[in-house]
Amino acid sequence: MSATTSAHRVSLAVEPLAGSIGAVITGVDLANLDDATAAEIRAVWLEHLVVFFRDQELDADQYFAFARRIGEPVRYPFVKGFDSHPEIIEVAKLPHETVNFGGIWHSDTVYLEQPPMATMLLAREIPPYGGDTMFANMYAAYESLSPGLRALLDGLRAVNSSALADVSKTREDRIRDHGAADDERHFESVHPVVRTHPETGRKALYVNPAHTASFEGMTVDESRPLLRHLFERSVRPEHTCRFTWAVGSMALWDNRCAMHNPINDYHGFTRRMHRITLAGDTPC
Repeated sequence: MSATTSAHRVSLAVEPLAGSIGAVITGVDLANLDDATAAEIRAVWLEHLVVFFRDQELDADQYFAFARRIGEPVRYPFVKGFDSHPEIIEVAKLPHETVNFGGIWHSDTVYLEQPPMATMLLAREIPPYGGDTMFANMYAAYESLSPGLRALLDGLRAVNSSALADVSKTREDRIRDHGAADDERHFESVHPVVRTHPETGRKALYVNPAHTASFEGMTVDESRPLLRHLFERSVRPEHTCRFTWAVGSMALWDNRCAMHNPINDYHGFTRRMHRITLAGDTPC
């Protein structure tokens, strides 16, 4: 990384992970950032949708401080955070468990009226193999559709429900023993099927298998064939990347234009991550 001053644009080392989405940023210590470097990271993130960092020895205060450079950390509604940092939750799968946290393609908590802008995940303990996370570019998914289908979708809205994930048994907000007091509540929202990113101005598909139940004004059965087509189109290999974690790895992804899917292929081992969610706006 080049020397940084407040008067010069920072030049980070950026290594694309795949052709459509994802980049690894190297040569930066997230515990010691100046404003110019933080701004450059944010610009790279908006371009690549998800960015990754390696070998970040961050304590909770440093992790939270970096999150505040990107957005506004908020409490996750279903899992109690740490007493010292309520906005940080632990996402863990233990050796005796067979279901992982969020093990399905999704964008985080779309069933909220104001879904999170972004999510950050920091690896604290990883299995000896497996446990990768995949990401999908929802700009590319939308742009790959025919002009006629894009025109149809531009006028549709989708019903999203937290109850759907109960059926999948891989509920992204699955409650463990440390669930929050309101963990039995169900949430439902109606958002555009195609949302316009408030910062880039680009259009992205905004439906996902974990939470999108139907199109507004249509039945679930009527909606299912087209939704299935959109879900399959979204995760074509050319629209995705796959990240292999190590202790100290961190990911920052944009929920407004990307889906993710943690792969559940490490039974018998522990995978322990710390997560921060950043406040978003009302999709439009």
